[in-house]
Amino acid sequence: MEIIRPATPETPAPDDTLTIGLAQIAPVWLDREATLAKVLQAVTEAADQGCHLVAFGEALVPGYPVWIERTDGARFNDPKQKAIYARYLDQGVVIERGDLDPLCALAAERQIAIYLGIMERAPDRGSHSLYCSLIYIAADGQIASIHRKLHPTYEERLAWASGDGHGLRVHDLGPFRVGGLNCYENWLPLARAALYGQGESLHVSVWPGGLHNTQDLPVFIAKESRSYVAAVSGLLRVSDLPEHTLARDEIAEFGGEVISNGGTTLVAPDGTVLVEPVVDREALVVAEIDAGRVREERQNLDLMGHYSRPDVLALHVNRTRQRAVRFED
Repeated sequence: MEIIRPATPETPAPDDTLTIGLAQIAPVWLDREATLAKVLQAVTEAADQGCHLVAFGEALVPGYPVWIERTDGARFNDPKQKAIYARYLDQGVVIERGDLDPLCALAAERQIAIYLGIMERAPDRGSHSLYCSLIYIAADGQIASIHRKLHPTYEERLAWASGDGHGLRVHDLGPFRVGGLNCYENWLPLARAALYGQGESLHVSVWPGGLHNTQDLPVFIAKESRSYVAAVSGLLRVSDLPEHTLARDEIAEFGGEVISNGGTTLVAPDGTVLVEPVVDREALVVAEIDAGRVREERQNLDLMGHYSRPDVLALHVNRTRQRAVRFED
């Protein structure tokens, strides 16, 4: 996999640095095990490059539901749509089953934290709906948060269920406090504020892949939050669709080889683009970031500190895991 390293203009204090990896890879579409094998390989490569954190795109395991807009996905009670959804559900990640155990073991072995986008098949919600979940695995191998996307975007609502606020959490990692959101959640001011209010200084936004999503918003979020912002995208090409894929020809006929072109990028706390969006190829961006730059930029704007007015404006966040049934025995 191609390694991309931005230039480091200054030498920060050693205690202020964190090396991060942004892995733009494609899934083996709708194949959980094969895609997780690629993730394990990318984590190993990031660890070999000295990364303390590696992040992957939205819904990477087992892939984004690109079939919906390409196969008349809104047709009600359609046998084809039912069949594709059933395959998608079958390939969903069941955390309780141990699907992520090898990844957790690798994180602990290599002492590297991981942000990974999955389609979660959740037993606590009956096991037949999928949640677009962003998983944070700490460097000790423990799953520290599972953030289910608050609300699927547009056609995603035909395949994904709505999540909750349980995973709106940040995590201490070296001199940084890292948090993350899925795709269009990054447009939600209150979702961002929920992370800012916990002291976030490195924001990880994950995307299914698309330059149109990452060329503007990460710069805005960086300027707003005065944090580093990593936008990590997936990639999808026709060649990533296995030959046995249902409706493969119909999905492929809409354009060229590239279905989702990536767009992974990294932005500094002042809005400077450190890594221009990477498109049309798999790559691992490896960057050393400096917590001192966050402190500098908070001097004139600190949204949850000196530039806040909680007596006038305040946010209430419900982090209860939502369940349809609660039993008392």
